[in-house]
Amino acid sequence: MEKELRHTKDILQKISDQLHVFIRENFPDGWILISQILGKFILLALIVYAIDLLLKFLINALFNLFVSEEKYPLLISLHKSRITNSVAHLFALLFGSYALHSVFWRHPKSFDFLETIIDLMVVFVIAGMAFRFLKAIEYYYLYKKDYYRIVALRAISQSVRIFGIFIFSVIAISVIFKISSATILGSLGAITAVLVLVFRDTILGFVTGIHVATSRNLKAGDWIGIPKYNLEGTIEDINLLTTKILNFDKTISTIPTYDLLSTEIKNLQVMSETNTRRIKRSIVFNINSFQFIDDGFLDKLKKINLVRDYLVKKQAEIKGKKSGMDNDGYIINGEQLTNIGVFRIYALNYLKQNPNIDQNGTLMVRQLEITPNGMPLEIYCFTNDSIWENYEEIQADIFDHLLVAAKEFDLEVMQISLKAK
Repeated sequence: MEKELRHTKDILQKISDQLHVFIRENFPDGWILISQILGKFILLALIVYAIDLLLKFLINALFNLFVSEEKYPLLISLHKSRITNSVAHLFALLFGSYALHSVFWRHPKSFDFLETIIDLMVVFVIAGMAFRFLKAIEYYYLYKKDYYRIVALRAISQSVRIFGIFIFSVIAISVIFKISSATILGSLGAITAVLVLVFRDTILGFVTGIHVATSRNLKAGDWIGIPKYNLEGTIEDINLLTTKILNFDKTISTIPTYDLLSTEIKNLQVMSETNTRRIKRSIVFNINSFQFIDDGFLDKLKKINLVRDYLVKKQAEIKGKKSGMDNDGYIINGEQLTNIGVFRIYALNYLKQNPNIDQNGTLMVRQLEITPNGMPLEIYCFTNDSIWENYEEIQADIFDHLLVAAKEFDLEVMQISLKAK
């Protein structure tokens, strides 16, 4: 190995000498030195570039030939993140550092300057390699489809990137000015408080990313609602500082990531994944339209299939309870059926026979507290289709029917109109 290195060194020196003599014989006297240094620098750069291309070709060819995505997802992730290119850059620069003295052996005063340039490039390559390694880990969990862990990794990787840029900047400054990194860091102690203030959102975003990943409450692709901002849409991306949300009107909203930890978030994704969605809407009736059902009205309502069995059963119960009662012919005495009560049963049975309603979920029709506008009758159930367009159509069909059916029960639906002043 040592013999081969010495042979390579001799070849580089010969090429450098030939270039040196060629420039001396063909360039004006005032430009010889500058041209020789520039020419040798270009020669060294071409050597490094050629080795870099060769190494990238060989490494990537090996990956493409022998590594499969199914068997080696981690290696594929490393390749996809282009760490292999960083490895090629690093070895090419190391060879350039070795070749430097052979190419510039006639110009020893340039050693310090060129070594500083190469060392600085090595720092940048190592920094890029570290950042690409973080990206490779993210790609690996994308293959695993572990989206919750990806959120945490993104928060961690972006935090590491920010502090990594700071650390590598310090190293780069120490390389350029030949100053100890400890000296540079010591001089920064006076502005630590300022740095904490600057990185406040970064720290909060980092903590939020860890919380989201460990609690598994949110991930990219979830359908969420944020009452604080009156937002409802799909999470496009969760990064260190901001969370991007695609609203249903196709606009993009961004909120601070730390708001995911401090603000009420409604995650509607479970509803979408279970293919159910809640209906919770009321019809407000005029109380003055409520009435007891007499025999004539009862005979009319018995023609409605959904309440016929209920009416027959309740009629028998009421007659049994009224037998022997004083003034049993007066309708208010004893238990009686009302049009609003029968309509409530009708609405409930209508929902029970509706194929678009999830019969295993909560299903009820209930009276709410009476208001000055009337008495709300709330429909509470779940559809078995969570697609927005289908959900709205199912809900509209239900209320279209109930609003019209209420007329058959002599019920008046309230319509509140604001009079112009």
